[in-house]
Amino acid sequence: MAKLDDRLKDAITRLPVKEKDKLLFRLVAKDDKLIRKLEFELLEGGNTRDDRAQDLRADMLKYLSKTGEVYLTPGILLMELRHWNARIVEHVQATKDKEGEVALPLFLLNEALRRHRDMVLAFPEHRSTTLAEYLIKRIQALMPKTKKLHEDLQWESRKQINELLEHIWTIPRPAKLAEQVGLPKRWE
Repeated sequence: MAKLDDRLKDAITRLPVKEKDKLLFRLVAKDDKLIRKLEFELLEGGNTRDDRAQDLRADMLKYLSKTGEVYLTPGILLMELRHWNARIVEHVQATKDKEGEVALPLFLLNEALRRHRDMVLAFPEHRSTTLAEYLIKRIQALMPKTKKLHEDLQWESRKQINELLEHIWTIPRPAKLAEQVGLPKRWE
């Protein structure tokens, strides 16, 4: 991002309020992340974090592919997981939801593997390598974040991580990668 010259800053501060507002609105309109954050903080008063997280969970349950609904491969499932992860990141950036930063991805990954474990097992191992790498990296990123949560939240997250580890260790390709990186079969 470019640094503003001090003379330009002074000139901007001397602008009439109406002119500053017009400039501000034009700048804000160009940044979707800022718009979402301002909507949350200014319009919703920052009080809807849990409601937003619950709505996101409901959307995942509703729109995450169901078995037999569409032709699904490990690659297509990976694309869906990345889509939903981007939605989770948007939520966390807008709301600063530390609990959701851990709970929502765990919910997503567990739900996806509950629904599609058999599909992943039906494909040859080489077809699920990228999905397996994604799952291992996500769980490796979520484990340290879990330790930073409040004790009560840690307990629930550990339960979800252990469910995810069970899924991972029962699918050959992710299990091999988990073993290579030293992931436990159960996280205490």
